[in-house]
Amino acid sequence: MVSGLRTKETIFVLFVFDNQADVDKSLKSQPWSFDRHLIVMQRYTGDAPVHELAFNKVPFWVQVHDIPTSFLTRKVAENLCKIVGDIQRSNGAVDEDGGSFFRVRVMLDITLPLCRGKVITLPSGEKRWVRFNYERLPCLCYWCGCMNHDDRDYELLVQSNGTLTLDQQQFGPFLRASPYKPSGEDVIYVPGYYEKRASRLQARSRDEGSSHNMVHV
Repeated sequence: MVSGLRTKETIFVLFVFDNQADVDKSLKSQPWSFDRHLIVMQRYTGDAPVHELAFNKVPFWVQVHDIPTSFLTRKVAENLCKIVGDIQRSNGAVDEDGGSFFRVRVMLDITLPLCRGKVITLPSGEKRWVRFNYERLPCLCYWCGCMNHDDRDYELLVQSNGTLTLDQQQFGPFLRASPYKPSGEDVIYVPGYYEKRASRLQARSRDEGSSHNMVHV
């Protein structure tokens, strides 16, 4: 069952599930979006008024790129992501290894600017830039980097009567991560396809064998 409540700035929608497994799966599969706008989900037990719930945090997969090879470990990636938000521990360590980068599950506050990256200092004293990319990133404001509004609703842009120029934007599409494919998922298995193909090959082999026997009789 789905029911909705509209306020001046937000639409609240209540989803009712038949079982707990579907609830957990929906929350685990975040972030969700509709028409490129972020859907902020919150588990609701009915113990408090809806307007008292805080819809400001959503978990995202953050890709950590350009970590020096000698420091390319999950612990380093998670420590770097502490500046992004609250680290969400998970059991899928294999799927979180992208080879040249690490994926870290982070709870983001959508009212704060996205973190573009972090400068790190190597033991040699050399400074390096480590960048963050966000998977399934919806619309966000390229002026301030927040996800709770888009470019057109940026307060300073409205106040400036459109005099702000695009070169003043500090955020952009470069924050979006390319679709991630875990190793071994490039092959799509269609149930029954290989069985039917094997059956056809066996039938063809029998037909060819019969034709061969007929020639030599």
